[in-house]
Amino acid sequence: QSPVTNPQHRRQAMTLAEKKFHQKSAVVDWMTQTPTTIAGDARLIEAYNLMKENEFRRLPVVKRNGELVGIITMSDIHQHVPFFPEDPEIEVDLPLMTTTVQEIMSWDPETISPNATIQEAAELMLDAQVSGLPVVEHDRVVGIITESDIFRLVIESWSND
Repeated sequence: QSPVTNPQHRRQAMTLAEKKFHQKSAVVDWMTQTPTTIAGDARLIEAYNLMKENEFRRLPVVKRNGELVGIITMSDIHQHVPFFPEDPEIEVDLPLMTTTVQEIMSWDPETISPNATIQEAAELMLDAQVSGLPVVEHDRVVGIITESDIFRLVIESWSND
């Protein structure tokens, strides 16, 4: 019998494939580790600049001890301060300078464990209608998983087929 038709070999191959897939499909393997975070008492201008300079769409908001308290997105900022002048000669809107992150952030965001599967992360993102999740272990942010990370997994799995 060929290895493919031999039931024992086929079972072993399937087990190896499942292990490989499950190893690669854990959140910890695809998340951004130690993501940039911001304090709740920081000004919106700081959050805006961090996101713009680093091309982030969200920042986990943490206490001094690293405990997650919320999340702020670029959409949150745009809803609160709809006008963003690109011309450095124009005065920046006052709310960017005076409003703190905690005044407009989402408190107690959906989170996921680093040991969760990508499928669990994707389902939670769909259910919560969010495009990213803080990855939390013992109340501390250890990473962030986004829809882009999940797309990377999909693309890699397609290229391996």
